[in-house]
Amino acid sequence: MKRRDFIKVTGLGVAGAATVAAPAIAQSMPELKWRLTTSWPKSLDTLHGGAELMAKAVGEATDNKFQIQTFAAGEIVPGLQVLDAVQNGTVEMGHTAPYYYFGKDPTFTFGSAVPFGPNMRLNQAWFMLGGGKDLLNEFYKSYNVTSLLAGNTGCQMGGWFRKEINSVDDLKGLKFRIGGFAGKVMQKLGAVPQQLAGGDIYPALEKGTIDAAEWVGPYDDEKLGFYKVAPNYYFPGWWEGGPMLVAMINLDKWNALPKHYQFVLEQAGHLANNWMMARYDQANPIALKKLLAVGTKLRPFPPAVMEASFKAAKELHAEVSATNANFKKVYDSLTSFSNNGYQWFQVAEVGYDNFMARHSQA
Repeated sequence: MKRRDFIKVTGLGVAGAATVAAPAIAQSMPELKWRLTTSWPKSLDTLHGGAELMAKAVGEATDNKFQIQTFAAGEIVPGLQVLDAVQNGTVEMGHTAPYYYFGKDPTFTFGSAVPFGPNMRLNQAWFMLGGGKDLLNEFYKSYNVTSLLAGNTGCQMGGWFRKEINSVDDLKGLKFRIGGFAGKVMQKLGAVPQQLAGGDIYPALEKGTIDAAEWVGPYDDEKLGFYKVAPNYYFPGWWEGGPMLVAMINLDKWNALPKHYQFVLEQAGHLANNWMMARYDQANPIALKKLLAVGTKLRPFPPAVMEASFKAAKELHAEVSATNANFKKVYDSLTSFSNNGYQWFQVAEVGYDNFMARHSQA
């Protein structure tokens, strides 16, 4: 048989090859357009910027077949309603801190940080390799969402106070903007916790509606201007030793994604996570120096306040664990993992960091 006749019979001409190949490519690379809403105003270019970086990476990795449009807090829903918007399908995904939703169930707090929980590295290690991701996503199923790691701020600051905090008694009656489950600990110490989205904090602090407020750390706090109305800047933020931020995705939408789109989305979240940690480590030292230069008074929480807070937190964890099986399961997992981690950290990490911190003063 002549070559041209063979091609005619088998249909393996150029047109025939294209006809066979095109449907396979189309099926593996569907064109999707998702919307992502965040809990952050656009002015917070590290928090909101992490979500934008994630979305951009997904588009570039899929030749823009999978496009994700980002929206700041308030553009579609308020910052504290991201979970609801993802759950009911208003948007396909959101970028948020799960502890904002502890009112629905205290177990949500583990998606970000539990008071006196692990630092950034151990929290992330637990999520990725210690069973945390599976435990949390099993819990999230009942809310029709799943989660991917998508950010971490590192250890946060203790917040901005109009007046000095010299004892536990100084916390009594204090109206304190504090995020998540930590407000329950502050209640035990006599404070009056308030949960406000980032963009609502400064007006409340300026008007005296609240007496103190915590947000993240020097870089973001300087942008929000808290130093103008509350000069005392306390550390550490014991309620957020290494809080994770996540991409929450509508479970039905996630399950319908091609497997390689799922992989791309997860890797884009890791990119945002690594970038955010590096960005805060780069930006916070510079911002703190600027804050101190304009009169900010940097203060540690007194040891008595730290000890009382630790005791109250452990009491609260035990109380909730006694009545909430999901909370207990996740808490036991995280605590066991972080205890082992800190035993190792004492061998090398802590000793080295303390030595270097002392010698960096020069």
